[in-house]
Amino acid sequence: MDYTRLLSLLLVFCWFCASDALSGKGRGFVGFKDPEDSGRYIVDQAASDTLKSRLTTVFYPIIYIIVFVVGLPANGMAIWVFLFRTKKKHPSSIYMANLALVDLLFVIWMPLKIDYHFSGNNWSYGEPLCKVLVSFFYGNMYCSVLFIACLSVQRYWVVAHPLSQQRKNNKLAIGICVAIWAFIWLTTIPLYLYDHTAKLKDPNITTCHDVNMINDPINPFASVQLPYYYFIFMGMVVFLVPCVVIIVAYVLLLRALGNTMENSNASKNRRKAVVLIVVVLVTFVVCFIPSNIMLVLHYSLLKDGEVDNGYSFYTSTLCLASLNSCLDPFIYYYVSEEFREHVKNTLLCRSSRTVERMRVSFSSMKYSSKNKSYMSNTGTTQSSTC
Repeated sequence: MDYTRLLSLLLVFCWFCASDALSGKGRGFVGFKDPEDSGRYIVDQAASDTLKSRLTTVFYPIIYIIVFVVGLPANGMAIWVFLFRTKKKHPSSIYMANLALVDLLFVIWMPLKIDYHFSGNNWSYGEPLCKVLVSFFYGNMYCSVLFIACLSVQRYWVVAHPLSQQRKNNKLAIGICVAIWAFIWLTTIPLYLYDHTAKLKDPNITTCHDVNMINDPINPFASVQLPYYYFIFMGMVVFLVPCVVIIVAYVLLLRALGNTMENSNASKNRRKAVVLIVVVLVTFVVCFIPSNIMLVLHYSLLKDGEVDNGYSFYTSTLCLASLNSCLDPFIYYYVSEEFREHVKNTLLCRSSRTVERMRVSFSSMKYSSKNKSYMSNTGTTQSSTC
């Protein structure tokens, strides 16, 4: 659980950084039109200081570098394993392959985000690319939640109904994946309907999805109406409903495993289920729950014209949300023993033919528990390690 402790420390560190950057008082990054230049926006001193602070120009890009360095090869290898190494496709592998693809599509945009923060939160790639980056960020978050929910339900169904043909229904799994992709693409359309970049007067930078532009201080809701309804819907429906499904699925999974204690594999399956639940729990506690709570809270306050809303902590939770692209491969690792074997063989540069030859060779031998090795029919001893 050292990994869990490290992520917890990162979250705590992020909270203190946010508090320190704002001298104990968080303020939302709200920009009002400059009366001398209608093309620029003015932010208060607290927002200006935070945009220049180490929290946004050092800590955030370091997190995104970790996401890119870990997430790109991990999810790339996962897709390679699912496509070229896994011969017998089953619903769990289909869901995991789609989850890996979601993370990979998000991670490939990380260099733009890293450059943005290292440049002092100055976006130089234009409004269209900013919209693409934002849509891939939130698309990754909610798509990951939906696929993890599907994986959790499938995991329960396999354990509770081992003889059911539904647990091997690849057509159903493919149909659900297509529906999720279509739903996410449709729900990200609103993110393209309003501008995310804002040219500021001080500091003289162009932000991307960092400053909420308020055109009418008397009626702020008109300026944030679309993102308010969007994030309320995504947070309360697309996030909360799958969360409930995941909780119910894992409660039923543990109950089903408890009812099969007479099986010799029951304790092993229960241990694997507990590890999987812990990994998913860490992913949600670190990545999804804080960010979605702060999204709903942030836009709820903005629509009422409130600016004292802890914006730095809000952006910090969004930064940590990107870590799900690093945590998801651990889900594949603990869900599928076959995936672990394929990863090991891939890292050892073993071809599928070599692996099959080794499997046939070992299947023709007898295992000696005394010597912990395989014995051939001629009495020759071979080690069980590869």
